Amino acid sequence: MAQTDLEFIDIVARLAAAVAVGMGIGLNRDIADKPIGMRTLGLVALGAAVVALSTVHFDVLADHPDALSRVVQGIIQGVMAGIGFIGAGVIMRDPSSRTVEGLTTAATVWVTAALGIACGLASWVIVAVAVSLAVFLLVIVAWLEAAIQK
Repeated sequence: MAQTDLEFIDIVARLAAAVAVGMGIGLNRDIADKPIGMRTLGLVALGAAVVALSTVHFDVLADHPDALSRVVQGIIQGVMAGIGFIGAGVIMRDPSSRTVEGLTTAATVWVTAALGIACGLASWVIVAVAVSLAVFLLVIVAWLEAAIQK
């Protein structure tokens, strides 16, 4: 295979992995009947991966590792700060009953964006461990919380 074919396959794999990770986490939110699900979190992860991947594939920066490092840091910081606005959209506060709902879903949006960045940067071990921990928190710990509350 030619170098461009391998590069194309790598790009597709990174973006597809981000979509799969986002949809996998979104499946939990769909099952729990939350306002954000597979499509939204798939898009969040894809968007974060596109930003990360397009940064590291920007040919002008390839020969300047210090500049690339600063740009990647800025991209990660911008995505992670900006994604909070989507998360904030699912948080509901009821001052009269002193309750807040949607914090786990908002945190899920934030983690999904981080996973998308990790997929875009091909940090596969980090993706695998983080997805495992996210599923543990969303499924097992949710079950434990429900059992404790009974």
